[in-house]
Amino acid sequence: MTRTISARNPRTGAPDYTCPALDSADIATVADAVRANQKPWAALSLDQRRHRLKGLADALHTHIDAIAHSLEIDTGRRRIARMEVEGVAQSILGWIAQAPHLLPSGWIEGRGNRAIRHAPQFAPYALVGVISPWNFPITLSMIDTIPALLAGCAVIIKPSEVTPRFVAPLRDAIEDAGLSDVLAIVTGDGATGAALIDAVDAICFTGSVATGRKVAMAAAGRMIPAFLELGGKDPLIVTESADLDRATDAALRGSVLSTGQACQSIERIYVQRDVHDAFLSRLVAKARAARLNWPEISVGEIGPIIFDRQATILESHIRDAREKGAQVLTGGEIEHHGGGLWLRPTVISGATHEMKVVTEETFGPIMPVIAFDGIEEAVALANQTEYGLSAAVFAGTLDEAEAIGREIDAGAVSLNDAALTALFHEAEKHSFKHSGLGGSRMGPAGFQRFLRRKALIANTGAPLPLSAFSEDAR
Repeated sequence: MTRTISARNPRTGAPDYTCPALDSADIATVADAVRANQKPWAALSLDQRRHRLKGLADALHTHIDAIAHSLEIDTGRRRIARMEVEGVAQSILGWIAQAPHLLPSGWIEGRGNRAIRHAPQFAPYALVGVISPWNFPITLSMIDTIPALLAGCAVIIKPSEVTPRFVAPLRDAIEDAGLSDVLAIVTGDGATGAALIDAVDAICFTGSVATGRKVAMAAAGRMIPAFLELGGKDPLIVTESADLDRATDAALRGSVLSTGQACQSIERIYVQRDVHDAFLSRLVAKARAARLNWPEISVGEIGPIIFDRQATILESHIRDAREKGAQVLTGGEIEHHGGGLWLRPTVISGATHEMKVVTEETFGPIMPVIAFDGIEEAVALANQTEYGLSAAVFAGTLDEAEAIGREIDAGAVSLNDAALTALFHEAEKHSFKHSGLGGSRMGPAGFQRFLRRKALIANTGAPLPLSAFSEDAR
C-alpha cells in the first residue's frame, strides 16, 4: 500500500492535505514510462519541441487560476503565487525565443591539420530528475525542467512535500499541453527524492547545503551529473557615498520579500561607519511600516513562515544575537495568527561574526547591520563565509559599486540594488564555495548543461599509414 504524507497549511497551521509518497518501485515505473518516450521526443526538431513547449505556456495561462490558488494555500501568499505561474509561462517563451541561437553548428577546419575538420553533435541526457524546494514551488520546479525538455530530455519533478498542492492542477496543464508522456511529477519526501536519484541520468537539486551534499554523493556513486543550487548568506555592502533612501529600499526588499524565504535574500548588511546610524534609522522606519498580510491575504507585504520548522531556526538566531549583545530594533518575535507563524521584518544592530544570525543561513526576514571603516574591511567581512551564492553593493556611482563587487566571492553581485537574481534571469552565473555545484542554470549554459557534446572528426585527406610513426621515419 502506498504511503501517504500530510501537508500543513501555513496560514492556519492545520494539516489539511495529503498526498502519496512514492517509493523506489513507484519511481521506477514512472521512470520507465517517460524514458520510453524520450527518444521520439529527442528525435523531434528543435522547432517542433519549441512548438510543443509553447503549448505548455498556453496551458499554464488556461489553468492559472487553479494553479495559483493551490500555490496560495501552499505558501500563504496570493500575489506572488500568481506571479510564479505567470513567470514560468514567460520563462518558457524566453527559452523558445533564444533556443535557435544556443548551440554552435557546422564544420570547423582544424588548426594543425586543415585536412581534418570537426563538427559538434549534442546528445541529451535521456532522463533528468528535478528535486525542488518549498519556497517558490512552481518556479523552482520548472526552472531546470524547461531547458531540459527543450534540449530533448524527459523529466521527472519531485516537489517539496511541504508544498504539494499545486501538483494536481499543474499536472492538468501538462496533460492539456500533450507533454505528460515526457514530463512527470511525483510526490513524496526525502526517501522519494533518493529513489529518484537512482532512476535518472542527471539530477537537479535546489535546497540546503546539507541535503545538497547527500544528493552530490548519491549522484557521484552513480557517475551522473548533479546540478546543485544551494544555500546563501548574501551580504550587502553600503558605502558612505550611497543614496541612503535607495539603499534602504533595496536592503529591505532584498531581505524580506517573500518573508526572506529565498536563497538570494540579503542576510548581512555592512554599512560604512560614517553613514551607519543614518542608514539604520531609515531602515528601521521602513521595516516598521511593512505589514503582515493577516488577517487579509490581499493586504500587506509579509506572508507567513511557510515551513514551521524554519520558525525554530529564526527564533534561535534572534535569541543567540540578543544573548551575545546585539539589539533587536524591530520585529524579533515569532507571532501566532490564525494558527500560522509570522515574523515581522527584524532589524538587528550591533551584530558580529560570532553570532549565528551573521554566519548561518537564516531564511527569514532578519537584517543584521554591521558597521565597517574601510572598503577592504567590508570586502573581507563579506567574504568571511562558507557561502557564495550572490551579494550586493550600493555606492554613489556604478563604477565604485563595480570595483567593490569584483572583489566579492559570489556567483552574482547586484550593483546599486539587491537580490537582482530574483528578478533578472539572463546572466550566466556559478555558485561559489558551498552554495552549489555544476553549470549555470541561467543564460545559454542553462540549456547546454543538459546536452553531452559529441565531436565528429573527419579527415578529408588520406589517413596516415603506420609507417609515418616508425622509429626510423624521417
